Amino acid sequence: MRRRRGSGSSLLVLVLVALGAFLLSFGRFSWTPNVGLAEHVDTAPVWRDAVARQPPTLRFRDVSDLPSPRVRAEAAILYNPATHEVLWDSNGLEPRPIASITKVMTALVLVDHQSDLSRDVVVSRRDVRRASTTYLRRGERISLNDLLHLALVASDNAAARAIARVSPWGTRGFVEQMNRKADDLGLERTTFVDPSGLDERNIASPYDLARLIAHASSDPTIAGIMRKSSYRLRTNRRQLTVRNTNRLLRGRHVVQGGKTGYIDEAGYCLAAVVKLPGSDPLAFVVLGARSNSGRFAEVRRLVNWVSTKGRSLIVPGLHRAD
Repeated sequence: MRRRRGSGSSLLVLVLVALGAFLLSFGRFSWTPNVGLAEHVDTAPVWRDAVARQPPTLRFRDVSDLPSPRVRAEAAILYNPATHEVLWDSNGLEPRPIASITKVMTALVLVDHQSDLSRDVVVSRRDVRRASTTYLRRGERISLNDLLHLALVASDNAAARAIARVSPWGTRGFVEQMNRKADDLGLERTTFVDPSGLDERNIASPYDLARLIAHASSDPTIAGIMRKSSYRLRTNRRQLTVRNTNRLLRGRHVVQGGKTGYIDEAGYCLAAVVKLPGSDPLAFVVLGARSNSGRFAEVRRLVNWVSTKGRSLIVPGLHRAD
């Protein structure tokens, strides 16, 4: 049979049109590496709105007529989350290594995306290898809830690693979620590269950490854990009791949340939210203190300073004399 002229070119045109339509429709979707099929659905929590992405206007109170608090840490800040005011700072906008304060963001990402904290996890060799501080052993079975408590109460590095590893994104994708959360909260001087804080490239400014710890302290699950002076848990092999690394909890102040941190590059660090009588809850951050006890002493000095000499900064209607 004789073939009709032009039929081959018509077929080619149809193929090209179909291919173009396919590519056009494909361009409407994005591909996310290391995420299961179900994770392509947008399940962003409600706090991700336009306001959350914009940091509040940075405002510094004038304390030039007040005596300065005696703080020797390399960086520190006193911040009122309710009014978005920096009441006092020393290198408050300078990004620095933050050590295990990183685990506050690890906890936020977990709680945002995991509703079932009773899920069991098996601790891996990678979790405990060179973990520095950990109560866990390879092969132990433990719940996500207990891992979260270990990370926030005992500052357990293997617990933070396990949380990230078993997430839908794996460790690398989990860290990406940490940075995405930082961006959503408007933490402009914050970067995360691991979930535990052992890596010195986890950095943030005291100002960003003040806002981070204030945000975490408003979450009922995370705040409730951070306020526990000790915690008892059971793996499939043994029972453990751990004490909170935050010594402020064993003092006279009302601590609504807090987290310690230490690596050589960061020094001794502490971020905490303290409720003083007659004032809003205040965020205190100390980075690069000289000793373990020193970081708590620095925060206590700031608490005492703002409670006495800086009282006019926190009590509504109270103004300093000219």
